[in-house]
Amino acid sequence: MTDEIEQLKLRLIELEEEIRETEKRVPAHSVKPQVMGELFILEDKKDLLLQTIKELQ
Repeated sequence: MTDEIEQLKLRLIELEEEIRETEKRVPAHSVKPQVMGELFILEDKKDLLLQTIKELQ
């Protein structure tokens, strides 16, 4: 179980980095729907991962 939680935490770190990189691509004006869609998907994955980690602990 501990290994699984550690793996999930590592994935969480990766997702947070992906979110930061995607946020850098969001311009101040004229936000592209594709970039925002990608950001929403990453945030949803992060939320699900956090919930899974919480349930396993």
